[in-house]
Amino acid sequence: MNYDELINPVVAQLPQSGIRRFFELANEIEDCISLGVGEPDFVTPWYIRDSAVKSVVAGKTQYTSNAGLLQLREMIAKYLDYRFSLSYEPKDEMIVTIGASEAIDLAMRTFISPGDEVIIPDPSYVSYVPNVRLVGGVPVPVKTKVEDDFTLTPQALESAVTPKSKILILPYPNNPTGAIMTAEQLAALVPVIRKHNLIVVSDEIYAELTYEGKHVSIASFEGMKERTVLISGFSKAFAMTGWRVGYVCAPKDVIRQMYKIHQYTIMCAPTASQYAAYEAIKGGFEEDFSSVSEMREAYDKRRRFLVAQFNSMGLDCFTPRGAFYVFPSVKRFYPTGDEFAEKLLYGESVAVVPGGAFGAEGKGHVRCSYAYSLKSLKKACEKIRAFTENLPDNK
Repeated sequence: MNYDELINPVVAQLPQSGIRRFFELANEIEDCISLGVGEPDFVTPWYIRDSAVKSVVAGKTQYTSNAGLLQLREMIAKYLDYRFSLSYEPKDEMIVTIGASEAIDLAMRTFISPGDEVIIPDPSYVSYVPNVRLVGGVPVPVKTKVEDDFTLTPQALESAVTPKSKILILPYPNNPTGAIMTAEQLAALVPVIRKHNLIVVSDEIYAELTYEGKHVSIASFEGMKERTVLISGFSKAFAMTGWRVGYVCAPKDVIRQMYKIHQYTIMCAPTASQYAAYEAIKGGFEEDFSSVSEMREAYDKRRRFLVAQFNSMGLDCFTPRGAFYVFPSVKRFYPTGDEFAEKLLYGESVAVVPGGAFGAEGKGHVRCSYAYSLKSLKKACEKIRAFTENLPDNK
């Protein structure tokens, strides 16, 4: 049977994730050290796991409200206000989703009609471009430069806008670069956003992992909440990747439309995971989010260690200020990160992700996650150093 005639050509033309490709290759190599996957090495705190177990034992195994447990939404609203000075009504400005990934998909499906353009800083997380294409939108990558700390400047944004522009994806703290945007930098974007009537999809999944200053949301600026879709979740800050709980916050007229898509495709996030997420925030308030702070401090040590190591190897490395990735340039040795990553993998059994997976501007880089133990990072660096010491400079 010829499935090529039947498969949606948009789906057929989507490339597989560059992250997962190298992750799968690494699994085939014995004793491989992988710095590829952005997943905390911390186990979900016991008080969170225990709450999920108790909910199952108590027989709380039915569907929840489509929008999610009201008590969880109320706790998320309290958390956002306390941590980031954001005010959302839990009953009609929020939906609990299957991770932040579903929230991104909901935002694209809700706003994008075929031909609409979506502005995306480049490099950025791998799923934005495919999500845009799947709904018939046109991704418009905008180069971010290391000399601008990989931030989106108002000049770059202005140059990318056309009459077809509808959405700006604002992915800060950024995966893969680790860049953040300060209050001053965000404020400079606001006039451009309002001038062109753009909707901002602000992916703030790494908000708690900000190492210099405090995370600021674009939604906190005057006149911006009404045009911002805020996306976040529990995977990174609470070490809950496998629980698949995220959330989307937006004006109630937007949430009303997202709610319909969510109803028909998902129904609701897993019940036990929602009880765990509720306890994650509730327990966080009781301890003033000390477990989050402890993880952030551990990541900070690893961050500084990796930056120093890569720079000493001649791999120019931007100092990330958020998330848990470093994004060193490998242009000294190879034209692209693909060549560097493949030869490193088979030469020294260390897996990193080619920067081209995150956009054209990442091609001369590789992404390394420091969501791994310091012991593993030290061993990986020893191997990478041994690898680079035998390489001639790329002329």
